[in-house]
Amino acid sequence: MLMKRNSEKYHTILEAAIKVFAEQGFHQSTVAQIAKEAGVADGTIYLYFKNKDDILVQFYDYKTKQVFKKFRDAVNKADTAITKLQNLIRAHLEAFQKEPYMAMVYQVETRQQRRLAEQPIKEMSQMYRDIIAEVVEQGQEEGTIRRNLYMGMVKRLINGAVDEVINAWIHTGRAYDLVSMTDSLVELFINGIGSAQIRPQH
Repeated sequence: MLMKRNSEKYHTILEAAIKVFAEQGFHQSTVAQIAKEAGVADGTIYLYFKNKDDILVQFYDYKTKQVFKKFRDAVNKADTAITKLQNLIRAHLEAFQKEPYMAMVYQVETRQQRRLAEQPIKEMSQMYRDIIAEVVEQGQEEGTIRRNLYMGMVKRLINGAVDEVINAWIHTGRAYDLVSMTDSLVELFINGIGSAQIRPQH
C-alpha cells in the first residue's frame, strides 16, 4: 500500500522528479537519480509511487489541479471578457515561468506520440479550452468578440499560440520575461493580423 500523497516527502520526491525529468529527459531518467535529487533512499520512492511512470502520471494529476485553480481564480477576478482573457493568459505564462522544470516536462511529454499520462493531459487541455470557450462566449454577448466564429478553431488557436510561445521561451534558454508576452498575445487574438477592411478573396 502506498503512503499518503499529501505528505511533505511525497511532494519533495515529486518536485525532484520533475527537475530530473526536465534535465535528463523522462526516458533517460532513473529512480536512483530522482532519489538522489530528493535526498532519500531509492526504496523510499516506492513507498509513494509504483514506479517512474507513476511519478509522471502523478505529476500531471497534481499540477493540473494546482495550476487550473490559479487559472480559474485569475479569470474570476475580472468582469469583462477581454480582461478575463488577459488574466488567463497572464496566469498561464506566470505559472510556467515560475516553474520552468514543470514547463519543460509538460512541453516535451505532451508532444510524445505514446503518452503515459494520456488521461491527465486530455483533462488539462479540455479544462483550458472550456475556460477559453466560456470567455469567448461572454465576449460575444458583450459585443467585444465576433459571433461568426468557429469555437473549436478559436480554442485551438488560443491554446496553440500560448503553447508555442512557452515552447519558444524554453528553446531560447528562458532568456526573456515570458509574462511580458501577455499583452501582445491578447492583442493578436482580439485584433488579428489584418486590417478590418481586408477580406479574404474567394
